[in-house]
Amino acid sequence: MDYVSALLPPVVMAVFFSMLVVTIVKSQGGPNKAKEDAAVDAALARAEATRQADGAAS
Repeated sequence: MDYVSALLPPVVMAVFFSMLVVTIVKSQGGPNKAKEDAAVDAALARAEATRQADGAAS
């Protein structure tokens, strides 16, 4: 029975990690991709504008 208690945690972690990877792969692309890309582009534009404003103020 010691081998069961020794193998259980790594097996459980491997299963959950596999489920996580599958979820991430399935969520890539699809109908929300354009919306996600637009949100990232807007955040990068705000960060760039803030950086340029801080540089101009110095």
